[in-house]
Amino acid sequence: MSTTTTAPAPALSDRPIETTRSWKAPIGFGVFTLLALLFFGVLHRAGDTTFRLANGGDFFALPNVPLPATGTGIVVIVLLALATVYAVVEVRASRRIPLWLTAVFAIVFVVGFLTWSAAGDTIPVPGLLVGALGLSVPLVFGALGGVISERVGVVNIAIEGQFLAGAFTSAMIASLTGSAWVGLVGALVAGVLVSFVLAAFSIKYLVDQVIVGVVINAFISGLTGFLYSQVLSPNEQTLNVGVRFPKLEIPVLHQIPVIGPVFFEQTVVVYLAYVAVAVVTFALFKTRWGLRLRAVGEHPQAADTVGINVARTRFWNVSLAGAIAGLGGAYFTLDAVGPFTKDMTAGAGYIALAAVIFGRWDPIRATLAALLFGFASNLQNILGAIDSPVPSEFLLMLPYVVTIFAVAGLVGQSRGPAAAGKPYTKS
Repeated sequence: MSTTTTAPAPALSDRPIETTRSWKAPIGFGVFTLLALLFFGVLHRAGDTTFRLANGGDFFALPNVPLPATGTGIVVIVLLALATVYAVVEVRASRRIPLWLTAVFAIVFVVGFLTWSAAGDTIPVPGLLVGALGLSVPLVFGALGGVISERVGVVNIAIEGQFLAGAFTSAMIASLTGSAWVGLVGALVAGVLVSFVLAAFSIKYLVDQVIVGVVINAFISGLTGFLYSQVLSPNEQTLNVGVRFPKLEIPVLHQIPVIGPVFFEQTVVVYLAYVAVAVVTFALFKTRWGLRLRAVGEHPQAADTVGINVARTRFWNVSLAGAIAGLGGAYFTLDAVGPFTKDMTAGAGYIALAAVIFGRWDPIRATLAALLFGFASNLQNILGAIDSPVPSEFLLMLPYVVTIFAVAGLVGQSRGPAAAGKPYTKS
């Protein structure tokens, strides 16, 4: 009689841990380091770039900071190369590249680029940052809406349509009532209505969420364009006046050098963006609502078994995401521009969606990504004003180049909510 013995299964602690290495970030760092070597080293420029930090209403005037273009370029190249080497070492050790390294890398590269491109000229830093924040505000609202929607399991491609609906509605209602506040409420309602369509088709009728979002964007673009040409344009004096919120200076804070004029001399819509970031971040990770939302987006079947109504949770949170995105559309007409014009959002909704991915579906990270994209958009205005050698065509495509590199190169390894984009049917 023969007996066979079975080797005991290895304990969990003895099993090898599978790790996944992502070389996206080191490759992205390397590409930007090579670009720095080409422009700041091989094609270096002579002269000093002066960074003006002072603003008229500051408590005290900070001195101008002159940087030699050639010397700064060399230092930047060395720092970027060191950061790239560090990123390679971290990935080889199967460790995640820290967020601070990516942030420092981006800041160093931007300083080098500004110093090189504006050699012999002056860059007004407060003006650059004020413009960047202004272009970032709608992206922040759109990114927050995208984070909420995708965290609950619905891919929100329709941010662009929610922007346009919010901008059109807020402009018309504010013009009719003479109140920007009423227009702001109208933008909220318009964003919710657009989200109702996305939610109904993707949650109830299980239509592909990406297709629904693209169709909604095309429909809203055509509808607002038609209404603008047929209704608003012939009646501009009554329906498209351009009612805007006044700027509100926060006492004392607005006199802080550099950051005061940037953050504390803004309109109500911008201050609402600050509040929205804080509230969404806290609620998403510290409240029962946020826990249920994330559970539905990660494992809807498990959430269903503990009594969470998946369809209802998705529907109302997609609607909330639309309301927040509608505020982003209101910024165009109640703050930045005034009167509504056809397709005035100019694809900002898609940039906001890129910020969601670049921010790894986290409100704070997505907000930082939105600020980065806004900075890149405003950079073309500053460099164009100082007659930079950078071609104007490159300046026009700069925000989208940054978007592509950020999402494809610097985001590193990322994983969205497991159930995002997947319809759920109760078994």
